[in-house]
Formats: sequence, C-alpha cells, structure tokens
Amino acid sequence: MIRMIFVNLPVTDLPKAMAFYEALGFTNNPQFTDETAACMVLSETIHVMLLTHANWKTFTDRPIPDTGSSEVMLCISCDNREEVESLNSTAGRHGGTSDIFPAQDHGFMMSHAFSDPDGHIWEAMWLDPAIASGEAPELQTASQ
Repeated sequence: MIRMIFVNLPVTDLPKAMAFYEALGFTNNPQFTDETAACMVLSETIHVMLLTHANWKTFTDRPIPDTGSSEVMLCISCDNREEVESLNSTAGRHGGTSDIFPAQDHGFMMSHAFSDPDGHIWEAMWLDPAIASGEAPELQTASQ
C-alpha cells in the first residue's frame, strides 16, 4: 500500500475554505465530505481534510491557534517557477493572503509563501529537477 498524508486543518467557514482549495487545483472527494468536514485531494497521496472548529474539537482538546500564529508551514512542490507564482497570486485572489514572506530565489530553487483564509501557511516551491535527481554537478545560486 502506498503511504498517504492527510493534512487536517481547522477552518471557520467550510464552503469558503473548499472554494479556496478548489481554486488552487485541489478536488473534493465527496465520500469524505459532509457539513463538518471536506476532503480536498491534491494528488493520489496528498489530501487536506478541512474540519469545522466543532469537528476539530472532537479530535483534540488542544486549543486552535490564533490566525496570526503558526505551528507549521506546509510546502507544496511545483513543476516550475511560474506555477510557484501562479499559486501565490491565486491564493490572494481567492480569499487567502499572497506574499506572506518575500519570494526566495536561490537559482536552483525558488519558493513563495501564502496563507489560506484561516491563516494556514503554505509555501509553493520549485526545485531544479537536475539538482533533485543529483544529475547537476553543483548548486548554482542566483548570486553566482
């Protein structure tokens, strides 16, 4: 069996959160969606479970952090630099916040962070395939 990851996120407005993730290219799996939760599928192995606060509290009694705080930054790989910037701008147009941090460009790798409507931070990232596969002999940074 292939290992999968299910990222569980508390959300204040489930329909708004679903629309945001659909705008980023996630698809809804209705088999695991109801009025308190939505399963948003990014790939065969990556799913984001959006949970209303009431539903979230059935899993843990730990407090939900304020939207201005952060516990994790979720990183999503992209096929190219353009997709990194496209996800960032799409997030801003659909209820999230683009440009949470300035874009980081290291030549062989580029990233740009945004948040969803509930303040969960995502970082879109591209890595040169030659670097990722080990084919490139050395890292070439933007400053070289």
